[in-house]
Amino acid sequence: MFATLSDRLENAFSGLRSKGRLSDADIDATCREIRIALLEADVALPVVKSFVAAIKERARGSEVARALNPAQQVIKIVNEELIAILGGETPRLRFAKQPPTTIMLAGLQGSGKTTLAGKLGLWLREQGHSPLLVAADLQRPNAVTQLQIVGEQAGVDVFAPEPGNGVGDPVAVARASVDHAARTMHDIVVVDTAGRLGLDDELMGQAAAIRDAVSPEEILFVIDAMIGQDAVTTAEAFRDGVGFTGVVLTKLDGDARGGAALSVREITGRPIMFASTGEKLADFDVFHPERMASRILGMGDILSLIEQAEKTFDADEAEAMAGKLVSGDGFTLEDFLDQMMAIRRMGPIGNLLGMLPGAGQMKEALAQVDDKDLDRTAAIIRSMTPLERADPRIIKGSRRVRIANGSGVTVTEVNGLVERFFEARKMMTQMAGGMGMPGARSMSKKAKGRQQQLQARKSAKGKKGKKGGGQARQPGVVRAGDHSGGSAAPGQDLNQLLGASGLPPGMQLPDLSALRFGKKK
Repeated sequence: MFATLSDRLENAFSGLRSKGRLSDADIDATCREIRIALLEADVALPVVKSFVAAIKERARGSEVARALNPAQQVIKIVNEELIAILGGETPRLRFAKQPPTTIMLAGLQGSGKTTLAGKLGLWLREQGHSPLLVAADLQRPNAVTQLQIVGEQAGVDVFAPEPGNGVGDPVAVARASVDHAARTMHDIVVVDTAGRLGLDDELMGQAAAIRDAVSPEEILFVIDAMIGQDAVTTAEAFRDGVGFTGVVLTKLDGDARGGAALSVREITGRPIMFASTGEKLADFDVFHPERMASRILGMGDILSLIEQAEKTFDADEAEAMAGKLVSGDGFTLEDFLDQMMAIRRMGPIGNLLGMLPGAGQMKEALAQVDDKDLDRTAAIIRSMTPLERADPRIIKGSRRVRIANGSGVTVTEVNGLVERFFEARKMMTQMAGGMGMPGARSMSKKAKGRQQQLQARKSAKGKKGKKGGGQARQPGVVRAGDHSGGSAAPGQDLNQLLGASGLPPGMQLPDLSALRFGKKK
């Protein structure tokens, strides 16, 4: 959603990186580009004016003038101001002192309230709560049925005493849900209310009646991030008519310009609590202003990537896998398939790579990343026998033909997978041993022990092949005491030590072993 804004901001900063000092003209030109970028992203004009004014004031201050890298200092200022207009600190839900806590969802029709109720219920369940979804939207056709299906998918109970489709009193349902939650030991109640195509007195009246009936701790206004400036206008009207404590942005994965996300908090004064980034129930999380600002500026979002990995990977399995990586041959194609499927469960590969710092400069490459390539790789591995997965070295010509036919690919693709696997295993083994991965310490000791045993065997074989412990004669090297062709006399081989073999004939060091020194009296 913020791709165009990120590109325009990157172009605005590119002209600053080659300058050792910034003049007022440079700052004015950069602020002009930032203003145009924000307006094109459909950010509200009052927000743009205050944002650019704050950047210009700070950029002309001492913190930029004294900076060793003024361009980086300006980017830092823009990042901090973005975080400020997005809300500053990450907001948290308020919970009732005496359960159950009531959360009321409100918004226009089509903004995604019912689906969001299921996402919020799933998120609360993962946080250790016992939520209850309440079907108080009794006007939209099949709204009750939709909430029941979403609740079943999320594994959350649904309170739906009325069939809906225009039948029933939503205020009575909302009031009864609080008592039902207290009896059934649910600590959070999420009330899904009806929406309208536009704000009107009937919508405001019904929302206010439900608010008065359940006295919710949180009233979340659900906004479709794709409708632009109208989202901010709607939020202002609902804030003045009913009131709300937080905002939830939906459809942030769309291709709209996304100005509402940058405007709604600054205009309404209410924090953005959550963000929905996809159609799946798991595509939902707390809104982090600093992470969103980092994404907009192309700096990546490492923290969100780590959190997604923690949800997908098990700690014990990760440690066991690290031990296999260090051992080298212990890592098989079966393990490779498991790791690949775990990454696949984290989401689209392009989105994961987009969270890395500097990903904004590789947008064309990321656009070519296709998740179907992982599916083809999985098909190739699953067409192998368990023995072939455990020991890919046995996969020769006839086996590769059979695997290619079974997976619907060419033999060349099978060859490429096997070769890449060996290269990846070698690289990961080296990285695991050198970076202190879990399990690497114990494995490295074993490896050192095996290496010492091999060296001891080689030295024992070398001693057996030598007679009397003598050393082999090398042509052109004069050894101390080596005149009769027998065993070498005790002493150091100074010619070899000092490189005397490289001198012209007659320039070698004298034979010191022939000297006889008198005994001390």
